[in-house]
Amino acid sequence: MSSSRQSRSTPPASHRLEKMAVGTVVGQGNLSRPERGTGARPNAVLDCGWGRLVFAHTFADNKAVAETLSREREGHRDIGFYVREPHVVLSFAPLELFLDPSHTYRLWMSEYRPARRRSKGFYIRPVSTREEIESINRIYAHHGMMTVDPTFLWNNRRSRKLCYLVAIDENTEDVLGVVMGADHRYAFDDPENGSSLWSLAVDPQARHPGIGEALVRRLAERYKARGRTFLDLSVMHNNVEAQALYEKLGFRRIPAFTVKKRNMINERLYTGPEIEETFNPYAQIIIDEARRRGVAVEPIDPAEGYFRLSLGGRAVICREALTELTTAIAMSRCDNKAVTRRLCAEAGLRVPAQTVAGQSESNIRFLENYGSVVVKPARGEQGMGISVDIRSPDDLEAAIETAKAFSDKVLLEQYCEGDDLRIIVIGREMVAAAIRKPATIFGNGNDPIRTLIERQSRRRAKATSGESTVPMDQETERCIELAGYSMESVLADGKELRVRKTANLHTGGTIHDVTDRIHPTLAEAALRAAEAIDIPVVGMDLMVPDVEKDDYVIIEANERPGLANHEPQPTAQKFVDLLFPQTVVRPADIAARRQERDPYSP
Repeated sequence: MSSSRQSRSTPPASHRLEKMAVGTVVGQGNLSRPERGTGARPNAVLDCGWGRLVFAHTFADNKAVAETLSREREGHRDIGFYVREPHVVLSFAPLELFLDPSHTYRLWMSEYRPARRRSKGFYIRPVSTREEIESINRIYAHHGMMTVDPTFLWNNRRSRKLCYLVAIDENTEDVLGVVMGADHRYAFDDPENGSSLWSLAVDPQARHPGIGEALVRRLAERYKARGRTFLDLSVMHNNVEAQALYEKLGFRRIPAFTVKKRNMINERLYTGPEIEETFNPYAQIIIDEARRRGVAVEPIDPAEGYFRLSLGGRAVICREALTELTTAIAMSRCDNKAVTRRLCAEAGLRVPAQTVAGQSESNIRFLENYGSVVVKPARGEQGMGISVDIRSPDDLEAAIETAKAFSDKVLLEQYCEGDDLRIIVIGREMVAAAIRKPATIFGNGNDPIRTLIERQSRRRAKATSGESTVPMDQETERCIELAGYSMESVLADGKELRVRKTANLHTGGTIHDVTDRIHPTLAEAALRAAEAIDIPVVGMDLMVPDVEKDDYVIIEANERPGLANHEPQPTAQKFVDLLFPQTVVRPADIAARRQERDPYSP
């Protein structure tokens, strides 16, 4: 740490005097063990619902810290915070513990300055309903974070030790983000009068900017009002965006260390360096799961998502979720949308009316028969060249020309109202289901539609590592004009406008998990369609009026579905199960191994 960094971490004189007054040893960051007579509770541990905060600086010796962290409960994540001598702690349990590669930041409350402007579109308050806890866990799971025990959070929602704050959408009342705070004074009679921030997460589908910053500010203001001296947090060393936010708010690095127990949740932090090659999220989610199970990963063509997985004498080449297990026949059936439809119809599944675009007269007749149609290239993916809800002959001809840029053969299809439902089938099992919604903007009464689209596109790109953007093309302009606006129109504040008809992620769409809600008939239709195509891994696309009812039509099939889009559902796990079934760990296997180690265990 540089001298300039050290000087910024040193508390102001007023803080040093305050700490001297309560009898603690003063030092940079003031992380030394509280002296006798300070009133701090020894061996302080705080249950947070997802694991325990182990305040290591309150422990009498390092061995006790190691023993406490080693007793972590299964399915939880404990954090040893303020570890003074991490190398010594690790020496007592070198195979169980590891030094977390995170930085600790501190905000001195006397230096905090409130925001100049109030956030618009959402408000922040403590958790107040059980439904909000479900939403919190959905957000945590999406980010790969530990979920919180709902009963624990509900019973502790008014605790002075813990505080869970949520950001709530003013219009929909949906939970948009969450943060947890720990009050050290109430947790262990902290003589330093501190507090800390944990588990900050924002729904990646949230349309409002600044949610994370607002949650941090509100928590800081809450503890400042209680008279707390500082707010600390731990952030991964490579999370530069989060660090930039915290430094903007006045947080500064302090020399504190964190120790955790080795477990499945933390595995990527201690298994060694990641593969140097950069893969997109759809390949990376599979690679991470494979490495976790000891399956070797060999990059082949990272730019295109190709890699080889191998274990023992078995090796499988993958391109994201497409593998050698998918035959050329099955792939060609998915690639040709007309063939996909015909196979599904022959299997007794419901499909929309469809024809091949031909002479202008026949195209117009098909349009007149159904009133509204979808125009799509017979071959293609990611929504490219597709025009939806075409109602006029002029728009029909223009849409056909657009589709021809992607395929010589163009299909006209009956337009069916409803939501775009993607069902993931892996190994003849439905693993995940999600509603895909088209790109949508919300007016603010000031900016033109063009500017709102550009902002929404930037937010979607940031939330999806560049995978999702809203194209500024003829189809977007057509959708806007169909709604009675132009690119330069100014939407009223709060006015919602869909700027695309297709719900593909790559054209700015958003994805909303409905796995636990879909009607059994819809799941069965997807399974039967996968069987008809004879494909082991597929994303089946259906149009449905309501996911909880049995009405549907099958639109198409994707032989290379984006598994990362369906977290927290276990898509990558089921994918690796299919390829390497010998790596599957079942509850019965765990119990058997435990019995082998200790024949007297229950």
